[in-house]
Amino acid sequence: MPALHHHETIFSLRHGPSWVLLTMAAGAVNAGAFLACRRFVTHVTGTVSLLGMDSGAWGLMLDYAVVLACFIAGAMASVLAIDGRYHRGLAPLYALPLVIVAGLLSLVSLLGAQGFFGRFGGSVESLPDFAMLSLLSFAMGLQNAAVASSTGAVVRTTHLTGPATDLGVFLATCFFTAGEQRRLAFQRAMLRLLKIGGFALGAALMVPAARHLGYTAFLVPASLVLGATALSFVPAWSTLEAPIPGTPVYPLRTSPPAALRPSAPSGALAAMRASRPAVVGSVADAS
Repeated sequence: MPALHHHETIFSLRHGPSWVLLTMAAGAVNAGAFLACRRFVTHVTGTVSLLGMDSGAWGLMLDYAVVLACFIAGAMASVLAIDGRYHRGLAPLYALPLVIVAGLLSLVSLLGAQGFFGRFGGSVESLPDFAMLSLLSFAMGLQNAAVASSTGAVVRTTHLTGPATDLGVFLATCFFTAGEQRRLAFQRAMLRLLKIGGFALGAALMVPAARHLGYTAFLVPASLVLGATALSFVPAWSTLEAPIPGTPVYPLRTSPPAALRPSAPSGALAAMRASRPAVVGSVADAS
């Protein structure tokens, strides 16, 4: 995966705010969808739960299946714009999926203001509701996959179960480590904590915005996404160097910092390894 961001930039003061802005946008979208039609949309857990709970109501099951499929399709489209182009020897379009996200949120705002989705907060599980949820779900799939692809799957911004789990893991790690290991664990914990706070803040901001603006309030998360895109996803504006097409693709997660790598083998173990005969035709030789 051709990651645009690595450890140094992910946790930098320049780009750290972008992850918070994107989680704020997702929190605002989730709150806006709930206020509009009493359904959350930025993660698939609730959608799949409702799909199961409506078992037997084939029309509703189909509607929720479409919402789920839109999230997956959004993620696929994002990967095609980034990873797909990279593997074809073309420059990855890191910013394009997020620009489309902002465009889709603006489209929802425009269509809603024109009455396409009915009265804001006035219906539940109607066809216009599912049309809006499908657009928002596609946008959130785009956003989540774009950020994951650009950070080597280290940062995700549309759901909180994983970040909350990571927060607990890294806080616990701080108790039995010291020095550089503790500093890195604390750094990772703070990123998760800020994302959780950002998600809640975005939802909180959406409540008064939706109360006064209705569907037009979706311009708020659209603006947040554009701000994060300009800050951290346009290489020419972000002091970042995009991966060169055709260079080797490395695993999803970059290798851990030196402080977290296993220590060198002890003297006895090193001596045992040194005494082993050389293997002819190794992987290194094959290259």
